[in-house]
Amino acid sequence: MKRTFEQIADRMHLSDPSAGFAIRFWDGTSVSYGNGSGVTLHIKSEKSAAAVLAKGFLGFGEEFTAGGVEVEGDLQELCRLALAIKFDGTSSPLLRKLRFLPVYLKTRDTEDRAARNISRHYDLGNDFFTLYLDPSMTYSCAYFRSPHDSLEQAQQNKYEHICRKLMLKPGETLLDIGCGWGGMLIYAAREYRIKGVGNTLSTNQFEHSHGRIRELGLDHSISIALADYRKLTGQFDKIVSIGMFEHVGKEFIPVFMKTMSRLLKPGGLGLLHTIGTDADSYGETWACRYIFPGGYIPKLSEIIDHMGNTGFSILDVENLRLHYARTLDLWAENFEKKIDQVRQMFDDTFVRMWKLYLHSASAGFKHGDNRVYQILFSNGLNNDLPWTREGVYRTA
Repeated sequence: MKRTFEQIADRMHLSDPSAGFAIRFWDGTSVSYGNGSGVTLHIKSEKSAAAVLAKGFLGFGEEFTAGGVEVEGDLQELCRLALAIKFDGTSSPLLRKLRFLPVYLKTRDTEDRAARNISRHYDLGNDFFTLYLDPSMTYSCAYFRSPHDSLEQAQQNKYEHICRKLMLKPGETLLDIGCGWGGMLIYAAREYRIKGVGNTLSTNQFEHSHGRIRELGLDHSISIALADYRKLTGQFDKIVSIGMFEHVGKEFIPVFMKTMSRLLKPGGLGLLHTIGTDADSYGETWACRYIFPGGYIPKLSEIIDHMGNTGFSILDVENLRLHYARTLDLWAENFEKKIDQVRQMFDDTFVRMWKLYLHSASAGFKHGDNRVYQILFSNGLNNDLPWTREGVYRTA
């Protein structure tokens, strides 16, 4: 078993000979590469080693969370090296698919399960999310017009970027599917004077956003519904969905698209902001099991196919991959600063789980297959739109 890990370490070293890392085994022996000062993986027992080898990142995540393996130094660097050799415990796509199957079956986002899946993550408590999100409580990829933008500024940049793409105008109606803590609607109402509706399945998000809207005196123009997206009614000039599509699930992608088509006026504009991938994906089983139950990361081609089949006209696709990596790094910095408070709220197991989530996700956007797309579309053809994207990227 040690020999297998040594072979894995050899592959990591070949992927980047300049990297310094080490593996320390349960019997006190170790192997090291480079100066060895970058990161050390400590495998505490043969049982933990077997779990990692058998289940890949799922096994590593479970053992790291439980304390069966420890990482000394830069956790994100270890994730980068693992991504470089595509370590997943097996090279067989069939086995990866079979491993994801039980997770998929337990977390299918049917209407009765969707609320439970969302609650497991987003109802951990507003006090917790306040510790590492920006003041707008925005929990999605920010947009950095400058590398020096603060997290708060970058999240406002993102909302402005989306408003420009949607060509919002005063008095238009905007639906935000999966509105989170209400940041997008609040921005659009204050800056563009729209009328808007959002929905969420999280009680904590609903109560926070409802209170914030009332506090800002915006309750005459925007409102939040505690409802499943499939139950929404009406028709809107514009639709946006930010960071919610990942929770729809593979089986329900056609339902989501048909729902948007039903709610968006003919010729109206919509923007889907979602994590995606360029290649086949059967879901990342550790994250789907422990962080985002019911989650599914679709291929870009899969999204586009369903949009086309629904009658949407694709106008623009932008990949914000490195923007999300930067967002996650800033979240991780905030999390580390407040780690004692997190531990008091939960426990050491939760702290390790969340650290792995934030750092592995950032590494995935920088070095792996993770992407984040903004896809602008119209409901059918619209011949009255600008011919260029100049207005989106203007600086004044």
